[in-house]
Amino acid sequence: MSIVIDNQTPVLVQGFTGRIGSFHGKEMMEYGTHVVGGVTPGRGGTVHHGLPVFDTVKAAVAATGAEASIVFVPPPFAADAIMEAADGGLSTCVCITDGIPAQDMMRVKRYMRRYKAENRMQLIGPNCAGVISPGKALLGIMPGHIYKKGEVGIIGRSGTLGYEAASQLKVLGIGVSTSVGIGGDPINGSSFRDHLATFEQDPQTRIVLMIGEIGGPQEAAAAEFARDHMQKPVVGYIAGLTAPKGRTMGHAGAIVSAVGESAKEKVDILRECGVTVVERPSEFGSTVSQILSASP
Repeated sequence: MSIVIDNQTPVLVQGFTGRIGSFHGKEMMEYGTHVVGGVTPGRGGTVHHGLPVFDTVKAAVAATGAEASIVFVPPPFAADAIMEAADGGLSTCVCITDGIPAQDMMRVKRYMRRYKAENRMQLIGPNCAGVISPGKALLGIMPGHIYKKGEVGIIGRSGTLGYEAASQLKVLGIGVSTSVGIGGDPINGSSFRDHLATFEQDPQTRIVLMIGEIGGPQEAAAAEFARDHMQKPVVGYIAGLTAPKGRTMGHAGAIVSAVGESAKEKVDILRECGVTVVERPSEFGSTVSQILSASP
């Protein structure tokens, strides 16, 4: 089971004819993702990579039956692209774009709340690596060859640390059910908690690896959710143990501004909630392997 998309999910690429959208759109198609078309305003009626291009998401959905999209749109226009995806009736939107202004994302979050929860589009990102269910579908920019199909769910704010985890697991013969990059911006579409809940219901997933970092309350909320609502083991890592307070490190959201947001505080919370903590990135594979070997 795939928790976001599978090889049957019809996908649109927003920004399809741009340099980045064109490159990664083709990569996704070659991986096996069911890309059915693209959206680039002003390019409607043309063909790109053998697929139709539309001016709007609504027109693309009406013609193709698309259910998900991925956004490769420059930062000044990305918020509008996300809101257009929500209006187009899509169930899932992954936004890869980095550098979207925080005020734009606040507007996106408010805009999406006009829809009832059961009809609200799931937004993953922005500033994320996307989603991959190995052997099924790729809706992102991950290097698909490092992912082996298996039973480990991965959720991460950092794309590269997610790649590192998948690579280590593959070397040990361990595979991934689905890997989700939620993005490193301070305001994003979905959280660790959201995806932990889905992984808990996924019969293919036996264990979840959560890769967090300094800044924000998401990891603490996820640890409490895992303690209270999850039967599956959760492994956690927090990047930024040496980061000084008040300085942004890498991601825009990786800044400690309140109690409970430093790496040490988050590690303490994870441990208190029964989450197995990985001390350093080189131990992703070995830690997950030990838990899998010990669990039935």
